[in-house]
Amino acid sequence: ACLAPRVFDDSSQRNKLFHTRCTINDRVCNVIKDSGSSENVIAEVVVSKLNLTIQPHPYPYKLAWIQQGTEVNISTRALVTFSIGNSYKDELLCDIAPMDACHLLLGRPWEFDRRVTHDGFLNTYTFRFN
Repeated sequence: ACLAPRVFDDSSQRNKLFHTRCTINDRVCNVIKDSGSSENVIAEVVVSKLNLTIQPHPYPYKLAWIQQGTEVNISTRALVTFSIGNSYKDELLCDIAPMDACHLLLGRPWEFDRRVTHDGFLNTYTFRFN
């Protein structure tokens, strides 16, 4: 009997989003890190269920998702305190939007403010914190 050699697929991360889990108010939430998103966003259902404090957005805008004509008015935001694992804790302002892809979307502002380095081949993010 012959065995086919194992083939490592170098493109295994090519089309995958980076996702992980975080904790917000002792609840586990799904996170997507999306360098293509111009904002940090939290799902309105999370804000409602976890009773997060809402504040008016200083610059309301329309958020266009995948298809033109499907704009969402963004007029509120929330200060979100979250942790990933045992050592990373953070707090950031997130725009509130109807969203079911994840609970928390970390966009370009999170990446920029924390000087994050992305390795697209390995689909990893590296940054220093406290």
